[in-house]
Amino acid sequence: MMLPTHALAGAAIAVPLAALAPEAAPVVLAAGLLGGIVPDLDLYVGHRRTLHFPVYYSLAAVIAVPSAFILGTVASVALASAIVGAAAHSVADVFGGGLELRPWQATADRAVYDHFNGRWIAPRRWVRYDGAPEDLLLSATLAAGLWSFVAADMRLVVAGTLAVAAVYTVVRRVLPNVVEVVVPALPAGVVSSLPARYREPAPTGSATGADVVRRERDASQSARATRDGR
Repeated sequence: MMLPTHALAGAAIAVPLAALAPEAAPVVLAAGLLGGIVPDLDLYVGHRRTLHFPVYYSLAAVIAVPSAFILGTVASVALASAIVGAAAHSVADVFGGGLELRPWQATADRAVYDHFNGRWIAPRRWVRYDGAPEDLLLSATLAAGLWSFVAADMRLVVAGTLAVAAVYTVVRRVLPNVVEVVVPALPAGVVSSLPARYREPAPTGSATGADVVRRERDASQSARATRDGR
């Protein structure tokens, strides 16, 4: 699922917890939203493994939520919201697509790494890929649910997040083509540090912008060699 969906889900899950500290509801909701974002900070460094902990975050949430009820402090409630948001993100990614550059092709068998059991969990693909129409629908549903619970300033965040989700959905299937044009132009050292999915070859039969440029250059060199041979 895309990051805006995770962020909105984190905020939505924090709504019941905000009742424990109503005077600090914006802080609690913001903590849930940020918790939903944090796992994807590993996007370019071991994505869905480095900061995704479906088991450990969930275990931490089992401890943090009752603690928030007992303590009732703003800090305990905000921390619980952040942990639950991160747990929901890590678990939800299991129900999305895999880690390939074009996840709608459903060729990858890795969704999220389970550190507890030391293995990758296979994608369920209930949401076929991040930025799929059903992913946007989920974001819109979460945003609509949040709208009546949040103050005006938080509504701006919700609306902005939904707008980002809509734009991402529109361009999602074009992004791999952009990657295949940009990556070959990068220094070798930079390319080698990118995640493997960004170094995948283009699908057979498809020509990227980089392919076209390469073919034109090869044709030009071939024509020049022919003239020189004469």
